[in-house]
Amino acid sequence: MPAGGKLFLETENVVLDENFVRPYKVKPGRYVKVSVTDTGIGMSEETLQRIFEPFFTTKEMGRGIGLGLASAYGIIKNHGGFIIVSSQKGRGSTFTMYMPCSETYLSQEAAPEDLVLKGSETVLIVDDEEIVLDVGVEILKTLGYQVLSANSGQEALEIYGNRSNEIAMIILDMIMPEMSGGKVFDEIRTLNPDVKVLLASGYSMNGQAAAILERGCNGFIQKPYTIKALSEKLRKILEEESVH
Repeated sequence: MPAGGKLFLETENVVLDENFVRPYKVKPGRYVKVSVTDTGIGMSEETLQRIFEPFFTTKEMGRGIGLGLASAYGIIKNHGGFIIVSSQKGRGSTFTMYMPCSETYLSQEAAPEDLVLKGSETVLIVDDEEIVLDVGVEILKTLGYQVLSANSGQEALEIYGNRSNEIAMIILDMIMPEMSGGKVFDEIRTLNPDVKVLLASGYSMNGQAAAILERGCNGFIQKPYTIKALSEKLRKILEEESVH
């Protein structure tokens, strides 16, 4: 919405039948429906068909690489949900997400101090998405870690090459342009075979992630991660004895 506009958020509990969910290959039942509607410039049919492709973007060079919607699609799908998009040029867009309802209930809310495990080591976090990187840095600082950050694979290699003696472990994004997380992992392992790496991705632990884990990566966390989940993964990996 370059000239401003309105953004509408709507939530609703719904029950979807077999006929409705069949095209999306999910189970019928109770879902939470979340709709986001804007009054922006909308999309052409050609763009609409490609919006969930990794690295597809309509932004100018240097203004983003188009992983946000691909990651959102992967996260929703991995949780058994689906997303529907409608848009017309000049008439805005509506993204409607359906997420299956959980059958479990929160019996007791733990105090915040009981949820996270803190540390003081130096962690290098690597992610090409600026917002994701900024949030990750703040989470790590909140947990007590010293933090170094890189927004590309090449920058990560340069930082690690200069400061490997300080860095206790690396949080590495799997999908990045130019140099993928797998390539970065292999290059860093040539510098230090004992390096500890936590692989982070919006996609599931199959395919590329599984292959990197088989090559010796220490763990996997799916984005978006909670501060509790990250704190536990970090302590588990940092306190493991090296296998080399």
